[in-house]
Amino acid sequence: MTEQEIVTRTRTFIESAFLQMRPDFALGDRDPLFANGIIDSMGALELAGFLEREFEIVLGPDELTEQNLGTLADIARFVQAKHRDRTRR
Repeated sequence: MTEQEIVTRTRTFIESAFLQMRPDFALGDRDPLFANGIIDSMGALELAGFLEREFEIVLGPDELTEQNLGTLADIARFVQAKHRDRTRR
């Protein structure tokens, strides 16, 4: 799975779950999700659940960070790294 596929699938989820009331908001790959008020701490948990189901990964509590979930690009990098780690085992 490519980074762009991860970004596209995650963007679709975020737009439907968090941007329903802001349909004109153009979410870029590097737009900060937390600083722009798109996702809060509860939203981070919802996003984590989506990522686990959609991409078949497991997120530990210490991985729910802005570094991993701060932007769509961060999420794509993080998901790919989780997949690489899983295949090495």
